[in-house]
Amino acid sequence: MNYAAVGNVLSSAGVVPRRRCRCRSSPPSRSLVIESVEGQTWDEAKPKPKPKPPSESVARRLILLRHARSSWKDRSLRDHDRPLSRTGQAAAIEVSHKLHQLGWIPDLILSSDAVRTKETLKIMQEQVRGFLEAEVHFISSFYSIAAMDGQTAEHLQHAICKFSKDEILTVMCMGHNRGWEEAASMFSGISIELKTCNAALLEATGKSWEEVKHMFYAIHFD
Repeated sequence: MNYAAVGNVLSSAGVVPRRRCRCRSSPPSRSLVIESVEGQTWDEAKPKPKPKPPSESVARRLILLRHARSSWKDRSLRDHDRPLSRTGQAAAIEVSHKLHQLGWIPDLILSSDAVRTKETLKIMQEQVRGFLEAEVHFISSFYSIAAMDGQTAEHLQHAICKFSKDEILTVMCMGHNRGWEEAASMFSGISIELKTCNAALLEATGKSWEEVKHMFYAIHFD
């Protein structure tokens, strides 16, 4: 069966439609990309309900967040060890409040162990309690896999199924390009660009993460 998946980019200018592409799969996932906008503040959202073990198919949400902008000031540092710039720190604050406003607070966070990714998460946890309450795992392979063409999506699928439980309904994976951008595009079936501290919001319906994993994997480009 063919269907058309449509994505949007949410920015300070409003919602802009992404290009449409035809894909084959089970019921389509829905996607949205949010961008932090310097100097903009966000209202807080209502607290999210606690997740309950599903007895039937439910909406499962995946946040693919690219780390905030890093600093190149100290050229002696390895790429893995570069901290956030001041601009990146501000962007991490903004995106944490935007996700809270939208009600997209994860129950589980899987993150690269790179310094800039850890610092992005630390700032988000300081801003919004929900990020602090989530279960967190730092996965070293998230750093290296992002540089390997065509491997990130499947790697994320395996990691999500390994660390999540069926009652967990929202998972956030934090990492790097080009892998995160590639995975977001594959999962959603549309072309998604992830700048620093952009988040792709993906949604699919299933009784378990294993079921959703196979649905995401079935997406193809015509």
